[in-house]
This record gives sequence, structure tokens and C-alpha cells, in this order.
Amino acid sequence: MTNTDTKTIPNGWRETTLGEVVEIFDNKRVPVSSMERTGRKGKYPYYGASGVVDYVDDYIFDGEYLLVSEDGENLNTRNTPIAFIAKNKFWVNNHAHILKGKSEHLNKYLCWYFSNLDINPYITGAVQPKLSKSNLERIPILISTDEKEQRAIVDVLSSLDDKIELLREENKTLEAIAQAMFKEWFVNFNFPNADGKPYKMSGGKMTDSELGEIPDGWKVGKLGEEFDITIGRTPPRLEQEWFSDTPTGKKWISIKDIGNAGTYIFDTSEYLTDEAVQKFNIPIIPQNTAILSFKMTVGKLTITTEEMLSNEAIAHLKIKDNSDLTTEFIYCCLQNLNFNSLGSTSSIVTSINSSMIKEIEFVFPEQKILKIHNEATRQIFKKIKNNTLQIQTLSASRDTLLPKLMKGEIRV
Repeated sequence: MTNTDTKTIPNGWRETTLGEVVEIFDNKRVPVSSMERTGRKGKYPYYGASGVVDYVDDYIFDGEYLLVSEDGENLNTRNTPIAFIAKNKFWVNNHAHILKGKSEHLNKYLCWYFSNLDINPYITGAVQPKLSKSNLERIPILISTDEKEQRAIVDVLSSLDDKIELLREENKTLEAIAQAMFKEWFVNFNFPNADGKPYKMSGGKMTDSELGEIPDGWKVGKLGEEFDITIGRTPPRLEQEWFSDTPTGKKWISIKDIGNAGTYIFDTSEYLTDEAVQKFNIPIIPQNTAILSFKMTVGKLTITTEEMLSNEAIAHLKIKDNSDLTTEFIYCCLQNLNFNSLGSTSSIVTSINSSMIKEIEFVFPEQKILKIHNEATRQIFKKIKNNTLQIQTLSASRDTLLPKLMKGEIRV
């Protein structure tokens, strides 16, 4: 956002600078070395340039402040917020500016403003990006002169954000319920027996297997035997005609996309054209398929929501015809798997291969128990998916409203 022509300023609005509407408390920052932070744990959060870093208990701020990154890579990315609200008691290092709006509601207003601001004109330093205090103070702010309108803008955007956060929290709770149920039934083996009592705790018969004792009548399966596993593929990167960042062809999933997704993946940063899919014989991932990252970042999982594609670092676990297994079951199963135990003595596994994935063993329940579990978890995952769709809709509405509200194009 650059300086606004006075002819385009809405009636009842004005252009000022950030320095005119906030107090800046950078002189209160007391930096602490990483070694000191490690040895000094306290009860208050310690903030740096991009969120909570550690805990210490020296000089603390108390109340609600707007923290703006002063330096670091997050100044060049939209994945990490440039500005966020810190509440209650906290500590700040010298990588974040500490601001407080001169009116009570301005912190939230300015936080929204920063999320819609092109910060690049105010950043200096080609190697180490920096937003200096002087540049911060001169950032132009377009704002209504009516505090009621300022508050109304905050209320509209905050209500959408609050709803999004509630849905995200509900999804976390739902997935935790699904995972807890899976663990109790298929790890602890306390699924309900014929009398409705916990099987193992009630003395249910157990049998030895490759994975230790399992309930009588169950078996151990391998991913490669029970699922049709395919691996993604990448066309030659130098041939840019196969790639697009706009909806052309099919969505193409990277590990970063999986990281940005939740239980379900709806969006990707790139697409591959239909011609690329055909020319390079790229496997198409069916809708509602669990996919797993197995290179660089091992063990990230999500479930597709439509036909998609992926790169070669991602495996697709397709349900076979007439199989009693479900995507939801194997998703929960792999969430409980310790990938650090696969093919490496390192404490952090950075890569496994497709053969190792196919050899992964898991406990295969008897059909009756699996069917009961499938019916229960299907509803949980359906709710998670519907919530995620709502989040997408609300986020799109917020992102559409945000620039219009901040420019006074929509009045509230």
C-alpha cells in the first residue's frame, strides 16, 4: 500500500502514519542469549521475530501489545505473520518491535492492516532483511476518523477469525478423539468384546505375532499387500510449460503443501497440465486417499479431497477393490507409527524408500471389529472435512473483505 491520492480517500477517512497512532516500546527490550534462555525457564512467554521462542522471567510486559517483526526471513514470506497480538505477561527480544495503539481497539485494527500491507518498500538489507524503527514509523495508515467505524471493522474481521479458530479447535478435538479410539482399540486392544467390555482388560485371548501379542483371529498385514501404493512424479523443472500456479490441469502436491494442510488437503501451490500427466505418466491420486511424505520430512499425512497428483517424495495408499480397510483407518494407523524406527539409527529420519513403505507392518483387525470402527470414525472424519470446508469459505470471505474494509471501499 503506497501513499493514497487525497481524491481517493473515502469520506470521513484520513491518511496518517503508523508513528502517529501508536506508542513504540523498543527501548524496553532486553535481549537474552540462546544459552541464557536454555537455562532460564519461567512462566511467561518470550517472543522473538516470528512467535514464541522460549520462556524467561526477567523484565516483562503486561497487557495487550502489537508485535511486529524487525528482522528475519519472515519479513519476506506470508507464511509467518509479520505482526501479531501478544497478551497478558510476556517478554520480548530485540528482533520484534513492541507497539501499542493510542486507542484500545487499534492493536487489532493495525494487526489486520499489516496482514494486508505490502511491507517490501519499508525493508532494508539484501542479505538480512530489516524493518527499522524509523521505517516502521513512516508506514502510511489509511483509517476512518470515526472510532465506531474502526471498532466495527475490527468486529467484522475478528468474528470471522473467531469462527475459523473455533472450527480449527473442534477439528483438533475430533482428530484427538479418533486417534484415542484407534489407540485404545488397535494398540491397547481394548475394543468392546461380545459383552461390550474392554477385550484385553477382560481377559480376551491373545496370540503371538510379528508385532507382539494381538487378539486371537487378527493378523499382521503389510502396506504393500493391503494397499495399492503408487509414488508421485515431477516433470523436468526446466520445462516450465508443464507447471502452473493457477487452476490448470490437476493440483500437484508437494511436502510443503502437506505441511500446510490439516487432516484433508484442498489446496496446492502448483498445478500440472493434463499434457504433463499424460506425457510423463504421472499417477493420479483418487479422491479420499491417504498420502504420506517419505523424503526430507518423513511421516506427514493428509487425505485428498479430489483427484490430485504429487511429487516423488509422496506415497499414495489407494484402497484396493473389495477391501475392508478404509482411508480413515490407515490414516490413524500411520499417525501412531514411529517412523524413526524405519531403516536408520539416526534420531531423525530424513528419508526412507518406497520399498520400506510397502514393508511397513500393521495389525489387521477381524472384519466385525473393523466394520464397527469404520462406521464410528467415518462420521468423525466427515465432520472434520465439513469443518475444513467451512474454514476455507470463511477464510475466503475474510480475505476478500479485508482489503476493501481497510481502504474504506466497504463501510460498516
